[in-house]
Amino acid sequence: MTDRPTGRAVPHGTSLAHQSHAALGGPLSVLVRQKRDHVRLDRLIGQLKTTTGREQDRVLLQLRRLVFPHAFAEESVLWPVMRRVVPDGEALTRQVEQEHQEVNELVLRLDEEQLTPSERPRLVNRLIKVLREDVRDEEDSLLPELQRELTVSELRRLGVAWEVVRRTAPTRPHPVVSRRPPGNVLAALPLSVLDNARDLCEVAALRAPRAAGPMHLTGRALGRAATRVERIGLMRRGENPTTHVAESDPAPSKPST
Repeated sequence: MTDRPTGRAVPHGTSLAHQSHAALGGPLSVLVRQKRDHVRLDRLIGQLKTTTGREQDRVLLQLRRLVFPHAFAEESVLWPVMRRVVPDGEALTRQVEQEHQEVNELVLRLDEEQLTPSERPRLVNRLIKVLREDVRDEEDSLLPELQRELTVSELRRLGVAWEVVRRTAPTRPHPVVSRRPPGNVLAALPLSVLDNARDLCEVAALRAPRAAGPMHLTGRALGRAATRVERIGLMRRGENPTTHVAESDPAPSKPST
């Protein structure tokens, strides 16, 4: 494959969903990595729709550990490039950042212990809707535009950088933290450490119900520590204020618990 913008080899506006891995730049390309995560997300959404109670909690844990590192890597690595090389990159990335923000707020609400029987299904359904909209916006609009502007080598280099960030990114919602550098980059390490510790507590509680009480107490303590980190002023630097303007059915933001 010659080192040229891959988008010139496919019709303008062709969704990633309709392109082969070879057309997207091969397995190292950030486009292929994104598409693979989207396929995993679709499977988890299917499980989320058909489960309840503790089983749904397990699915939500898997979903969080997929969605938030994925989005964090996009916001830290991909969208700054989009804003630099795509003429309407600012508007395109702002829309997706708003979707990411709403996902943060919805998952934070789902983590609350005092949800009514009708609130949880409503929040789950809204979460599914926003996640699917986000995938379509990325695969149909943002990523094809990036594909048109970058060479195969550039897409592969971005793929490596994206993967490194994804593997070390926070795994839980942090709606107070900036969706853009430098705030999100500064928050990455401390929040990733705290989030992974909280995930271990949650896994232990799900596997051993008798240990659930101490694990939940430890998780809440880690959540309070994460809230303190979120609210450090540096963590909000670089934010575009319109990111926090919900388009519809907003879920109010609350501190991590």
